[in-house]
Amino acid sequence: MINFFTSKILAMRRRFGLVRFSPSGYLGLHLTMGVFILIGASWLFGSVAEDVMTGDPLTNIDKYIAEWLHQHRTPGVTVAMQVVTEFASPVWVTCVTVMAGFVLGWKRYWYRLLALVLAIPGGMVQVPLLKIAFHRSRPSFEGGFLIFQGYSFPSGHTMAATLLYGLLAVFAMQAFDGWCQRVCAVIGVFGMVLLVGFSRLYLGAHYLSDVLGAATAGAAWLALTLTAVDVLRRSHHCNIQPLR
Repeated sequence: MINFFTSKILAMRRRFGLVRFSPSGYLGLHLTMGVFILIGASWLFGSVAEDVMTGDPLTNIDKYIAEWLHQHRTPGVTVAMQVVTEFASPVWVTCVTVMAGFVLGWKRYWYRLLALVLAIPGGMVQVPLLKIAFHRSRPSFEGGFLIFQGYSFPSGHTMAATLLYGLLAVFAMQAFDGWCQRVCAVIGVFGMVLLVGFSRLYLGAHYLSDVLGAATAGAAWLALTLTAVDVLRRSHHCNIQPLR
């Protein structure tokens, strides 16, 4: 009898595991990955935020990197970083979001449009609230010629880049069939977020922890919204189709 119940429990656990990692099953691999990324990114954000609030060693690294970049700044690279940072500016992000929304609406990809609205505008609303909550001062340097207003943590540009390019990469991965194209999309996202984040450091607008906090907060919000929309879509459709 004990062996019978043991075998039943093992079989149930095996079926549960198969469902959790099934790419086509309802609440399967997509939900598992979404929850995993959400928890991981939220934990990383909490760790960075705690260091910022308590003045842990990460803040010492912040000051060292900020001072080093300020001392080694050159006019040519400064101009290049000013161009790079514009790819996550409010005007650019708003224009790309509106154009993408029109395209998705025209193609009647309603779930993708919902994900776009929740991910980018919904995520960017959190930035000023977080800045007010942490009220961290921006880096300041003697003889600095670039002046930035507002609080420092988290970096709004970095969070915007994470949300915008991360979401576009997800859409691209769903549109592409080959793994090479999907990998290129993921690498492109990391590249854009790294470039935008570094531009904010180089220009003296933010500390390293501001960039890390924004990237992890953006990743957590993106995982939450995409997972929620995917669960909603799968609950409305018996046949699993690409997110539209």
